[in-house]
Amino acid sequence: MPVKISVVIPTYRRPALLRQCLAALAAQHFDPAGYEVVVVSDGYDAATEAVVREAPGGHPAVRYHHLSCKRGPAAARNLGWQRAAGPLVAFTDDDCLPDPGWLRGFWEAYRGETEAAFSGRVRVPVPTPPTDYEKSVTGLQTADFVTANCLCTRAALQRIGGFDERFSMAWREDSDLEFKLIRAGIPIGYKADAEVVHPVRAAPWGVSIREQKKSLFNALLYRKHPELYRQKVQPGPRWDYYRTVLCLLLGVAGLVVGVPVLAWAALAGWLLLTARFAAARLAGTSRQAGHVLEMIVTSAVIPVACVCWRLYGAWKYKVFFL
Repeated sequence: MPVKISVVIPTYRRPALLRQCLAALAAQHFDPAGYEVVVVSDGYDAATEAVVREAPGGHPAVRYHHLSCKRGPAAARNLGWQRAAGPLVAFTDDDCLPDPGWLRGFWEAYRGETEAAFSGRVRVPVPTPPTDYEKSVTGLQTADFVTANCLCTRAALQRIGGFDERFSMAWREDSDLEFKLIRAGIPIGYKADAEVVHPVRAAPWGVSIREQKKSLFNALLYRKHPELYRQKVQPGPRWDYYRTVLCLLLGVAGLVVGVPVLAWAALAGWLLLTARFAAARLAGTSRQAGHVLEMIVTSAVIPVACVCWRLYGAWKYKVFFL
């Protein structure tokens, strides 16, 4: 039987997570001869290759490929779908657990279209109350189109050129793919029962500061699709961040040039805006002492980090973006 669906999984040095994902894919309620799994490592990794080789023989077939060096998940997905055998290509991530009916749900939604795409449901289980990071990850549940759970026909991927490999981190490459599909007039369907579970992994203290680096890819997405970006991602600049940074800069400038009235007024404004930001992040989230302290500290840093990365992205991608 020819392969109907190829499942592409980008991964990078997370063999334990990949093993769980492959186990979920082996349990699909779908003809095992009708699908294959293509694992692409973002640079060679012996432990990842070993996990693939440990996969049960026979069907579904599980194949391993790797990029010559680390280039990001967009590049890994491109290699995956280009090496895939099926006319339909499903994407998920190594930290996801596809429901047993995942592939069957997509197959039932497909009507033989040459060019089409589909998204499925992403479920993110979190404790009650969650941390700020856990709450942020639950945003995947309401996203229109994410590579944790989508399917495209090969013809559609070929027409739009697949993923833009300039998105070298796991951020906005799926929005870019969605926007290219929309602009090409390729229909995107939704199949609620094509579900994957996306558990939230433990994150290091202060992870939200490191996450701000992703903001530079917002600039790239805006440059490519300004109207869709404003319509579907963010209607305008983060003026709250810019006000906070401006108050901080004026406060420091006032201290440096010896204008105490300006300094203390501006720093009071910075403190008020920072406190308001921290309170908004704490709303509906954990009140454990460590988490509260993390929110206070990171809320003072995030606006500065985000603005810096956004402006760097605007410079790098030569676009006016705030």
